[in-house]
Amino acid sequence: MSAPAGAFAATDFHLREEEHHPPGGFTHLGFWIYLMSDCLIFAVLFATYGVLGASLAGGPGPRDLFELPLVALNTTLLLISSITYGFAMLAMNRGDQARVLQWLAVTGLFGAGFVAVELYEFSHLVHIGAGPQRSGFLSAFFALVGTHGLHVSFGILWLVVLVVQVRKRGLIGANQRRITCLSLFWHFLDLVWIGVFTFVYLLGVLR
Repeated sequence: MSAPAGAFAATDFHLREEEHHPPGGFTHLGFWIYLMSDCLIFAVLFATYGVLGASLAGGPGPRDLFELPLVALNTTLLLISSITYGFAMLAMNRGDQARVLQWLAVTGLFGAGFVAVELYEFSHLVHIGAGPQRSGFLSAFFALVGTHGLHVSFGILWLVVLVVQVRKRGLIGANQRRITCLSLFWHFLDLVWIGVFTFVYLLGVLR
């Protein structure tokens, strides 16, 4: 018994729709929308810091608190992690699963080092009485830098889960899309940190 003509038409339409919408297309689109929302969050935090950055309430300012060598070390750790993630992407394009896992692990270590230095900085500031409740400047500082640090911590957790998935299922299409999305997220955090380093730390000390 032959199938109705309508069934062939529906099947043909479905196949043509799949050609126009390759697997993962909506994943990348959705992730770009998420990154745009994150841009808005950081834009608000930067604007808040710009308004409150001079509100010291008689307390210490950037020149009194910031240690540029420590911040430079932290910046170096994050920028190197971006390079190592780039090596992971190159290995993925070659289909080299072992190298992908290796470079993702190295990236995670540099990211963890960044978070550790940031936690040390925060604990030191709180210890000397320069916590977020001390002034508007410090409230805005902890909000901006702390939000970035939370994003890096989330990225490390995502990276660990991704390593487990790649070890279990290999470089299948879904995992390659996840690696690409995490790459966008990681490089986005690098760009935000360059803004933090320049606008908060560097200009704060030179001002």
